[in-house]
Amino acid sequence: MRYEELVIEGRNAVLEAFRAGKTIDKLFVLDGCQDGPIRTIVREAKKTDAILQFVTKERLDQMSETGKHQGVVAFVAAYEYASVEDMLAAAAKKGEEPFLILLDNVEDPHNLGAIIRTANLAGAHGVIIPKRHAAGLTAAVARASAGALHYTPVAKVTNLSATIKELKKKGLWFVCADMDGEVMYHLNLGGPIGLVVGNEGEGVGRLVKETCDMVASIPMKGDIDSLNVSVAAGVLAYEIVRQRQSGNK
Repeated sequence: MRYEELVIEGRNAVLEAFRAGKTIDKLFVLDGCQDGPIRTIVREAKKTDAILQFVTKERLDQMSETGKHQGVVAFVAAYEYASVEDMLAAAAKKGEEPFLILLDNVEDPHNLGAIIRTANLAGAHGVIIPKRHAAGLTAAVARASAGALHYTPVAKVTNLSATIKELKKKGLWFVCADMDGEVMYHLNLGGPIGLVVGNEGEGVGRLVKETCDMVASIPMKGDIDSLNVSVAAGVLAYEIVRQRQSGNK
């Protein structure tokens, strides 16, 4: 399958995309425009998880591929999002304890794609990203995943902390990656688990970190103090795999 990042522009086209149930990641609307069709499009967007931004005509002109945007441009996901419930159901169907990877503020599409690839190979049942401050399922993500996006579901949620709390009620434990945490080899990472990683600059946000049960660090011996987020996710994911295979629960 060849992925194409779809840009939709023009009032009728965007409105029909919403009504057809297309997964629109971002919607850009001309600031100050309040006519009937625009209000209808904005109303439809607010029923979904689409990020809505009001921008200048110059910004829309830059994004437009046809020059006929009519005050609205939408970016459609290259792949459909799953639900968190789908991931839990997949784990149950396989007779496995859930293993999820959650990403906080990972905005680079190549990192997201690489993490999806790792998630697939490590046997994770899905990847969860937040609605804001995150890369969406673009063509670049699909390419970087090397095909893993066909098999590994990705869910988009409004609030990571709230999602973690809900999953805790269903029996999952959560480990957060942080340089100041306990060395990962000293933690029990078996059982139903969610691995939370953040971007290289800021790491996992404070509220998300405080919601987790454990904080894990990766031992480092070099002269620099951080790994690329996709590499860090891979290292921690395979420590979870190691412990699950050794029966550490």
